[in-house]
Amino acid sequence: MTRSGQSHILAIGGGSFRQTERFGFFEASPLLRYALDLTGQDRPKLGLLATATGDDSDWLLKMYGAFAGWDVEVSHLTVFPMPNVADPRAWLLEQDVIYVSGGSVANLMALWRLHGLDEALEEAWRSGVVLSGQSAGALCWHVGGNTDSFGPELRVWADGMALLPYSCGVHYDSEPQRRPLLQQSVSSGELPGGYAADEGVALHYVGTEFIQAVAVKSGSYAYRLEHDGTGGVKEFRIEPRLLTS
Repeated sequence: MTRSGQSHILAIGGGSFRQTERFGFFEASPLLRYALDLTGQDRPKLGLLATATGDDSDWLLKMYGAFAGWDVEVSHLTVFPMPNVADPRAWLLEQDVIYVSGGSVANLMALWRLHGLDEALEEAWRSGVVLSGQSAGALCWHVGGNTDSFGPELRVWADGMALLPYSCGVHYDSEPQRRPLLQQSVSSGELPGGYAADEGVALHYVGTEFIQAVAVKSGSYAYRLEHDGTGGVKEFRIEPRLLTS
């Protein structure tokens, strides 16, 4: 397998999958086509992780179904009740793209560390495997953000893998608690400055450098948050590149 040698992360604020007119049928959005294209492979290997949902089988089946008809080789890794592959590290390193679902980011990180998946994922990233994911699957690569892992009232969370030395905001335009809490936690120093994404928007990093935002609909944005030097925060809106269906 030949890889580009670059380390990519695509952190998605929301909208990885969308329901079609056929009830219960999900399809993958252009954000995931973008992630797959980053591999440069004609038929990339896509590894699914639903750890943040407790390896929910219904969600895994929906994700498999969403890629029906795509020229992609899909498999998955679970840890309940035990790992479903003999060597999780080897499985991760064999993939071209890893996609991590939403759910509980706090539980996800606890289980990854227990099974050594955090170290294996970092190794995969450094070897050129594209890391991607939505919500919890976006927060996990950063220092932290805010989460409903502990209940409906959001809490600041700063226990991510920190492959990216930033805070991260997800569901930025759809969940009212998200934006003010992230701004507050950056201004207070609980979290470093970072980036946030509306629904349907993804943050693309090469190495640890933010390259661009991409979106599936107009009127959705990404944001850069920085300390203003006086105990406050400055937020800058980033116009994403619109992806076609």
